[in-house]
Amino acid sequence: MAQTHSVSGHEKIETSNFLMIVLILVAVAIGGLVEIVPLFFQRSTTQPVEGLKPYTALQLAGRDVYIREGCYNCHSQMVRPFRAETLRYGPYSVAGEFVYDHPFQWGSKRTGPDLHRVGGRYSDEWHRVHLNNPRDVVPESNMPAYPWLATSNVNPSDMAPKMKALRVVGVPYTDDEIAKAADEVKGKSELDAVIAYLQVLGTARK
Repeated sequence: MAQTHSVSGHEKIETSNFLMIVLILVAVAIGGLVEIVPLFFQRSTTQPVEGLKPYTALQLAGRDVYIREGCYNCHSQMVRPFRAETLRYGPYSVAGEFVYDHPFQWGSKRTGPDLHRVGGRYSDEWHRVHLNNPRDVVPESNMPAYPWLATSNVNPSDMAPKMKALRVVGVPYTDDEIAKAADEVKGKSELDAVIAYLQVLGTARK
């Protein structure tokens, strides 16, 4: 008498590549939603910390240069909540400090020091020398030099459209701030802009 072999549901999944892929995607999607969706309703992740202001036009231009030059590849802007981190860099980062950042610059890669608390730590002139040739102020630095930033000017006509786009996603720029943006960056170099950006990092909680 021939025996019949019944295929269990588990075996069907294991022997079907398509079904396995679909179920994995469903599981990942559900897990992601469970972890991510609640963050949109937590005040600590959606409300700015006290004292936080949107970037000025010059700071915003500097942030764009910072991203363009790939500075975030070596410098995280996330101080982690560990004693060694806070002793070295200052208070750990909280989401409310970055509600106006699109995209935020948190990361785990840290070839150079964290820059989230760098604002006000050094003078503008120190940053100017450092960006032109890092080894003039930090002899052991392996950071590349960025001399062209001093000779490249910010394009004033770029700023109003950028600020309008950011306002669409929730950054509270006023019509007056947008109207004055071009004049604020007129004649400013990209080096001026990057320094303005660096000098404001982490200052809201100070």
